[in-house]
Amino acid sequence: MSKIVSIFMGGILFLFLLSILIVGIGHNDIEKDINIDKIDKFIIKPNNISFDSNNGGGPIIKVYISKDKKVVEMFLEEYVRGVVAGEMPAEFSLEALKAQAVAARTYALSHMSKYGNQKCNKGEGADICDTVHCQVYMSKDVRLNSWPSKTKGELWNKITEAVLGTEGQVLTYNDKLVLSPYYFSTSSGRTESAIDIFNVDVPYLKGVQSKGEEISPSFKSTKKITYSELVKKLNASYPKAGLTTSKVKNQIKILSSYEGGSVNNIKIGNLTISGVKFRNVLGLGSDNFTLGFDSKNISIVCKGYGHSVGMSQWGANVMGNSGKLYKDILTHYYDGVKVEVMKY
Repeated sequence: MSKIVSIFMGGILFLFLLSILIVGIGHNDIEKDINIDKIDKFIIKPNNISFDSNNGGGPIIKVYISKDKKVVEMFLEEYVRGVVAGEMPAEFSLEALKAQAVAARTYALSHMSKYGNQKCNKGEGADICDTVHCQVYMSKDVRLNSWPSKTKGELWNKITEAVLGTEGQVLTYNDKLVLSPYYFSTSSGRTESAIDIFNVDVPYLKGVQSKGEEISPSFKSTKKITYSELVKKLNASYPKAGLTTSKVKNQIKILSSYEGGSVNNIKIGNLTISGVKFRNVLGLGSDNFTLGFDSKNISIVCKGYGHSVGMSQWGANVMGNSGKLYKDILTHYYDGVKVEVMKY
């Protein structure tokens, strides 16, 4: 009996000491002495996987690194990982990241001279550049340094999983590589057709519904510009417009819009220009905008962010979070395409 009591009391003492270690007495002083970030078991470390000739790296692609002003050769899959890291928030769903990986890989191949495709005209001889002119590429070190220490390992591993899970996969249309796998940040709830925005009829770039994008921080934005500043900018780009500060309120009018809401034509004084050109002159977030006038300013309210053609990244994330797979996402935004493994 005494032995049982001894064991029981020992158990109580252990639980009491354990409770002190967990919650402290009165207040928790342990946090002052221990940096959780330094305890390896609490951190998910970024993997050391390198896509190379021994690990599914694919063909070599030449990338112009604009910051260093030099051309760097790397394996395609390593490049794709850097593009997914640079182009899409790693917090997005895994399926959205996979869709981004396939689109990025397809875009890269569509510019590789090795396969007879046209290289980037700003790449200084490389197949592709690392800016928004082509696709944003970020190296592992640069990407990790920009993330919080507590989450960077998990995020990098998630991106790697997306690339590994789609290794070698590209978009094809009528058994040929898709040459224009365009994508952008946020739609207004519907994407636009390439024929409307770029004046080029691309069969797989048709406007489609893209639900749930109201959650994007870029879904709606407003830019307020004084009449004098507006006239100065528009007349500088289009001198024949003949805009004047005193009459500008009646000299600017949206004439027509596309199905997705992007402005087709807008009148500016004596001229009619496209919504795309108006957006570019004023640095707007999208071509989908409305105008509001007061006594001194024009307020331009934009919906969405980007050119609105192809895959909406925020729309892809909404689809991924609702249970759709990456192939569902891709075939939704790119009409009539197939996801196939590229034979290098």
